[in-house]
Amino acid sequence: MNPDTLLQLSSLERRFGSFLAVDKIDFEVKRGEIFALLGPNGAGKTTTMRMITGTLQADAGKAEIGGHDCFAERHLCMRETGYVPDEPSFPPFLRAGELIRFQGEMHGLDSATIAANAGPLVKRLGLEEVSHEFAVNFSKGMKKKLAVVLALIHSPRLLILDEPTNGLDPYATRELHEIMKELRTAGCAVLFSTHLLDQAERLSDRLAIISQGRIAVIGTLAELRNGSDSGLEELFFRYTGSAPTAGVVE
Repeated sequence: MNPDTLLQLSSLERRFGSFLAVDKIDFEVKRGEIFALLGPNGAGKTTTMRMITGTLQADAGKAEIGGHDCFAERHLCMRETGYVPDEPSFPPFLRAGELIRFQGEMHGLDSATIAANAGPLVKRLGLEEVSHEFAVNFSKGMKKKLAVVLALIHSPRLLILDEPTNGLDPYATRELHEIMKELRTAGCAVLFSTHLLDQAERLSDRLAIISQGRIAVIGTLAELRNGSDSGLEELFFRYTGSAPTAGVVE
């Protein structure tokens, strides 16, 4: 693995019965890079992210973080990774502040480090007034903001975001974008999926468009344009064609 590469996918494949959800995907995410994964519903984006986080095992190929296998060495990979799913869920018996402490302790952090790492994020994302409330009762946007704090509490080198601004108001969206850019400046890697093409165009250093489980095109926006003045929306439809069949696995 190239020393500048933090995440490497090699011929990654996943089936659900006879359905091939992810078909020999190859790409890398480098340190100090924001990488966008784009595609229509059912293209395989979330399945790919679940294999990267080790919650799904690949049927073929490899996903590695820092040279460690994302499934066989998941405990090592999770030390380096923060993950924010599209639909965060929390146990019904823990308050937001308790979840933050629990997450920090699971990563071996002491109380002072947990407070130092989480405090600024809690303030930036407007969670100060709700830390005593049960997270299960939060709105979708509040759950998403709490999930961001939990994902970043151990200062990961790789942040994975599945539809990160889905449910967030404009203020929280702007704050999350700033956090992503700050992580890039600090030399971390950010991988995110989104249906909001304008966000991908503004934020990403490189991007991949995935269609029916395969990478249709990958590169910088300038490379995808290939000398044309095409916008990302036009490129998206060019490379994905018609929408996938309803009901397939995301």
